[in-house]
Amino acid sequence: MANVTLGRTGITVNRNGFGALPIQRISLQESVKLLQKAYAHGINFFDTARAYSDSEEKLGAALSHVRDEIILATKTGQTTVEGFWKDLETSLSLLKTDHVDIYQFHNPAFCPKPGDGTGLYEAMLQAKEQGKIRFIGLTNHRLSVAREAVESGLYDTLQFPFSYLASEKEEKLVKLCKEKNVGFICMKALSGGLITRSDAAYAFLAQFENTLPIWGIQRESELDEFLSYMENPPQMTGEIQKLIEKDRLELAGEFCRGCGYCMPCPQGIEINTCARMSLLLRRSPAAGWLSPSGQEMMKKIESCLHCGLCSSKCPYGLDTPNLLQRNYEDYKTFLS
Repeated sequence: MANVTLGRTGITVNRNGFGALPIQRISLQESVKLLQKAYAHGINFFDTARAYSDSEEKLGAALSHVRDEIILATKTGQTTVEGFWKDLETSLSLLKTDHVDIYQFHNPAFCPKPGDGTGLYEAMLQAKEQGKIRFIGLTNHRLSVAREAVESGLYDTLQFPFSYLASEKEEKLVKLCKEKNVGFICMKALSGGLITRSDAAYAFLAQFENTLPIWGIQRESELDEFLSYMENPPQMTGEIQKLIEKDRLELAGEFCRGCGYCMPCPQGIEINTCARMSLLLRRSPAAGWLSPSGQEMMKKIESCLHCGLCSSKCPYGLDTPNLLQRNYEDYKTFLS
């Protein structure tokens, strides 16, 4: 059973982390069953966020009785000290615990530091002194903010998108975390669903000994797939290497990662799905996307105001309105 240690925290957990964002889409009963099965079979790292609607509540209902046997990580997206404390107290209550192992700033536009005028980092330190958090983390989609956090020496962990579609700059970030003894938690290990072979994703990440992937899980079949890697972890083979090279060629260039930070759209366009529809049609069963509801979703692109709001919020600097239009034109060819 493969484990990974999160840098200077000394936290050692199973290499399969449970990303609890998707459980907000299923019932409490289904969530409890899924989470308890994950724990029973060796998964002991669970990541959630205050922003994930009822995800924290479901984690608390499922795992509070084994609190001392698991590692809990959650996040706050608040930008004020008052909001920070409100989020933390809410998270502790819903998770049914008196402390969070890793408390993370959730994708801030800057790297919070002592003396920056926000008081946010000072609040983290105070929460740590009170025993309400053990370690301080930061999540981000901006490479510049992520590097600043790692180099600052202020953060125990970094959570950042990383998969075999990553660039050389992102690989250097993973290596920097190892050098600075900062735990590296991988989000988007399947690149928002564009990577369809989890064994290939796992094998690639396993080449970096300091990476902890958190898999977004909402179905028992998905959980079973990752549990199967406990005893038989996928290895980098020639066949998997060829698959990775093929995917890198196919997905090279400008594409939407589906992070959702461009949302909400004032016109109700589901940008983080529509802006990558061309890839979804070619990499997953197309029938669902071409259904009447799928067509209705894509047709909303016609109402785009070109206001630039989505582009201004994209951490990858994409020309989102143009990307939406290109995907819509391609989509219509599948309907003809």
